[in-house]
Amino acid sequence: MQKITMFYLTDCPYCKNARKAMEELKGENPEYRKLDIEMIEEEEHADIADQWDYWAVPSMFVGKEKVFEAHIGQRYPEIREHVKEVFDKALAE
Repeated sequence: MQKITMFYLTDCPYCKNARKAMEELKGENPEYRKLDIEMIEEEEHADIADQWDYWAVPSMFVGKEKVFEAHIGQRYPEIREHVKEVFDKALAE
């Protein structure tokens, strides 16, 4: 199992959808509750964020590999599916 690192902004609507998806998925699959997820607020920890390769939030990495980076216009179902992909990849490795 690999660690997940998620970069987010507190007031970002896409980040709120990603966090909502994370909670829903954890409720549906007990294995997801075992995942090691580090949440990094980009503005509070700009020094850390600057060391990672991404442009938009939320961005989620499994290990050092970027698996999901949100895009403008993404709706909740699409974000949820991407979060599930991140969770599944982290569990598989």
